[in-house]
Amino acid sequence: MKYKIINRKKRIATAAADKLGGLFHAPFRLFKKNKAIDADRVHTILVIRTAYIGDAIMALPMLKPLRDGFPNAKITFLTSHAAARALETNPYIHEIIAYDPFWFYASDKRKYLEFMRRLRMRKFDLAIEARGDIREILLLVKPLNATYKVSYDVGGGGFLLTHVVAYEGLRHKVEYHLDIARYLGCPVDNIEWGIYLTRQEKADIRKLMRDNNIKKPFIAVHPGVRIPLKQWMLKRYAALYDRIEKDFGMRTVITASEKDKDYVKDMLKLMKTRPVNLTGKLQLRELAGVLSESLLFVCNDSAPMHIAASMGVPVVALFGPSKSIETAPYGNAHRVVEKDFPCRYTCDENSCAHERYHACMEAIEVDDVLAAIKDLLKEINV
Repeated sequence: MKYKIINRKKRIATAAADKLGGLFHAPFRLFKKNKAIDADRVHTILVIRTAYIGDAIMALPMLKPLRDGFPNAKITFLTSHAAARALETNPYIHEIIAYDPFWFYASDKRKYLEFMRRLRMRKFDLAIEARGDIREILLLVKPLNATYKVSYDVGGGGFLLTHVVAYEGLRHKVEYHLDIARYLGCPVDNIEWGIYLTRQEKADIRKLMRDNNIKKPFIAVHPGVRIPLKQWMLKRYAALYDRIEKDFGMRTVITASEKDKDYVKDMLKLMKTRPVNLTGKLQLRELAGVLSESLLFVCNDSAPMHIAASMGVPVVALFGPSKSIETAPYGNAHRVVEKDFPCRYTCDENSCAHERYHACMEAIEVDDVLAAIKDLLKEINV
């Protein structure tokens, strides 16, 4: 089996754990025949996608197909505390469970046992681990009281599942998630996703825009990233945002998070124009609301990019070490700005092996991004 793990050390460790675990469980599996999934007997579904916000967002399109395929079932979604905010008011979810597993986040390991003790008391007819990760399968799925346990085997742990979804090769993560629904026999012709804002939240966003003198049309921008290697150069962000106002005659609205406050402050010192600066002022759902009011969004490969895509906002996205085939804005008008560096396809996104550090991002020029914006504006008839 080919593991979908780029980091060599992790791949070797996973293969070793997988082999040992498979040998240990082999005798038990000889006498246990997995039954076909009977949709009529599925009344409770647990979907697990804990890492990270953007990936949890990209798992949302599978929810409507699951509801359509299992109309009698209630869906519970297990995700991180940060991503849980995006799922609130989602019409296809009956319950949200928030947990930050210690293998992805700096959380207290001691809380894991208590969390699993409570989760094991629940009965789920179908448990879906949407990432395909041996840690999630071993530590979250295996202990569950669930009739059917479904995931991929591309990250190990397949021997712990009742049903393994076939991996069709590298593709967009939304399709990766939808393939699970397809495997389960769910229709995927009419998917819906996004952050479902309440009427009050929409009113609050309009007030926030009035208070900050934000008038439509405007272009939202976000220079922040979770992974440093995905970030562009400070001077180029400044030059780009100045040019957006000059070339397109529209105001830019910076939507960066609190952790990017100093970065944005340094960037503003280099700028000639004065964009609306909402840095640190927006929580996740407020961000979704502001983006939904924008004409288009310019950003790096990041969670806000997926939030914008889920809200149907046109996106211009800068890609460096990550692979746009997997994580480009999905399902709406967009442009990806990237350069052809073969090492990108074997990059683990945490360290740069190129002879010229950060070369894939440095190769992107301001004019490249402006051309993409112009082209996208033309497509959406602006």
